[in-house]
Amino acid sequence: MKKVVLASLLACVAMAWGLPSAVAQADAAAAPAAGGQVQMPADEYAVYNNAITQTDPKAKAAAIEAYLAKYPQSAVKLDVLVQLMDAYQHAGDAAKLLESADQVLQLDPNNLRALTFEAALRKGNADSLTDATAKQAALDAASGYAQKGLAATKPAGMSDADFKALQAAALPFFYSTIAAAALNKNDSATAIDNYKKELASVPVADTQNPAKQLQDTYYLAFTYYKSTPPDYLDCAFYMSRFVAFAPEPYKSQGAITAKYCYNKYHGGPDGYDAIVNAATANLNPPAGLFDSIKPAPTPAEQIHTIITSTPEAELPSLAIADKEMIFQYGSPEDAAKVWNTIKGKSVQLSGTVIASTPTQLQVAVEQGAIQSKTADFTVNLTPPEDIPEPKAGATPAQKLAYKKKVAAAQKQADAVTAATAVGQTVTFSGTYDSFTPNPIMITMSDGEVILPEATPAKAPVHHTPAKK
Repeated sequence: MKKVVLASLLACVAMAWGLPSAVAQADAAAAPAAGGQVQMPADEYAVYNNAITQTDPKAKAAAIEAYLAKYPQSAVKLDVLVQLMDAYQHAGDAAKLLESADQVLQLDPNNLRALTFEAALRKGNADSLTDATAKQAALDAASGYAQKGLAATKPAGMSDADFKALQAAALPFFYSTIAAAALNKNDSATAIDNYKKELASVPVADTQNPAKQLQDTYYLAFTYYKSTPPDYLDCAFYMSRFVAFAPEPYKSQGAITAKYCYNKYHGGPDGYDAIVNAATANLNPPAGLFDSIKPAPTPAEQIHTIITSTPEAELPSLAIADKEMIFQYGSPEDAAKVWNTIKGKSVQLSGTVIASTPTQLQVAVEQGAIQSKTADFTVNLTPPEDIPEPKAGATPAQKLAYKKKVAAAQKQADAVTAATAVGQTVTFSGTYDSFTPNPIMITMSDGEVILPEATPAKAPVHHTPAKK
């Protein structure tokens, strides 16, 4: 019988696919308390020793697989599986590494290194998926492993220092994975919380490194932008920090977003340089950084400024687009002030017919409404006058006059129908009657369709014959 000292700790090594360099966990479940030794038959020991002493990662992985196939009930199975993960990690075989991590977790669900591989590799696989449902399911699965990793406790037989080193390597991957799954399903609060924990869990230099956590600084800024409602100042800060350390073309692209978020909140670029300087020097916004940045005036405030600076006599002549903006976004008092200057007044307007009946038109008049093919005016048409039928005993002349009036009315109706077909540009008159602000709709009464005047036919030109 041979005595085998379990390989309870693997050396810290550089990992493929951006995975952490970490100390492996002890095989606490398999290792006996007395000296960490097990008895192994000589023939099994020879196969075992041959496998674990291989120096080529691929050869080592193959030899370990052969050992486990021959001795599936090995007393050192968990320890050997951990070494198998190490071999596939060095060999660059992601699929086999994930498979071996699955096997480790079957024996040791608390194995922090295997949970790290599961979270990081499954997140990487999810990132390549294009089907939305499958992608979210894969991210949620990766997040589940990450959450188990955060809850993992130190195994017996591992020193506090070794466990803390393993945690330090794993935590950024756990936080990033949970954040990515949350962001993909618009859970901004969870995503922000975990991205910030990730950035706090690594050296500050790593947050400035494009190969490490700088990318997740970008995703943190993006999450603030996608929040409901958007947090434009935090978006501007973290995107500015990303821009400070990112290479091109990402630096220029990120700068556009950072400036947009700042201007969206503040209404102008003044003070933006202070955000850039603070973001370059600090991982998070310093206390009081945002206190002096005033938000841009609200649409209602902007409208009030326009109205108070415009003479009342000029309010009726405001453009349709300006009136509609006031009705939509102005305070009820400001909207009423402008509406009262036009209510009951008749005007002539033109627009695109969106819907049409013999008694009502839906028309897009304002340019934005025309482009979006959305009606912003309802025109209630004045019904045509009734033509009384001739009385009994009417003269032939009266009957003829009646027929002419009916024919003329029909001709007029046909012309109106043609002029108000959907998609046509129509000119109409009407009286301002009422409006609703959201969606904007102005209702006109006493509406009439203005038909284009027929172009008179030119009189024939008679030429006088030339005299001979």
